[in-house]
Amino acid sequence: MPTLTEKSQVTIPKKIRMQLGIRPGDEVEFIIEKNKAILKKKAKELPFNKWKSYLGKGNTDDLMKELR
Repeated sequence: MPTLTEKSQVTIPKKIRMQLGIRPGDEVEFIIEKNKAILKKKAKELPFNKWKSYLGKGNTDDLMKELR
């Protein structure tokens, strides 16, 4: 069983890392529910999401016609 270090760190067992698909550099989040801590892999934001709605609101078909 993992033990909390003096720096309040804990090693996530390999079996759990594999099941959650957690790799070095991945972000995780802890959720507290009914006095229990739940570890969850944080979803990565897709790179193109920052450009979402950058061109304004509108219909994709209309935008494609305008670009052609």
